[in-house]
Amino acid sequence: MAIAHVRGGGELGRHWYDDGKLLHKQHTFSDFAACARHLVAEGWTTHDRLVAEGGSAGGLLIGAVANQYPDLFGGLVADVPFVDALTSMLDASLPLTVTEYDEWGDPNDPQTYDYLAGYAPYDNVAAVDYPPILATTSLHDTRVLYVEAAKWVARLRATATGRRDFLLKTELSAGHGGVSGRYQAWRDRAFTNAWILDRMGLAGHPPTPSATDQA
Repeated sequence: MAIAHVRGGGELGRHWYDDGKLLHKQHTFSDFAACARHLVAEGWTTHDRLVAEGGSAGGLLIGAVANQYPDLFGGLVADVPFVDALTSMLDASLPLTVTEYDEWGDPNDPQTYDYLAGYAPYDNVAAVDYPPILATTSLHDTRVLYVEAAKWVARLRATATGRRDFLLKTELSAGHGGVSGRYQAWRDRAFTNAWILDRMGLAGHPPTPSATDQA
């Protein structure tokens, strides 16, 4: 397992961190794609066996790379994903919108609106062959509303070409942090891990090669 730090810390200084937010957010997506290519180039995996996972704002990252780099991954997991970012950031009544202006910008500004609209996952779903995607959400999530994941998966199913293997798993009695209770949390993690292992070809059958690996 590899953990990609895409401008989330200060390891390379404050400028490096700031250069991955607001009108520079695209750098986090291209950094993540570079990490994927590096793992394959170094022989750790192949594109068809590489599964990426991110949650909340990291779910936006997963949605963005799904649109921009669909051939790099054999599967993607988006947990409570912030994938309808443009709609949510335009609604100042939501609890996190105003405080998140420092990260995404205020889309009431035309330049910010255009930039955010250019990468927001839901708004950029295209007629391409996406890798299989598992999206998880919770009915009582007040940080990222469940409708974001539901809308995103619905648009993927209606728009994508090829495999169209998109699974939506909704917890009916949980919030942003998932279910309560140690054993239920283990069961949920086991479900996701089983899906990931299946995509890696470790569940009895090989994964479907991506276009990148076939080339």
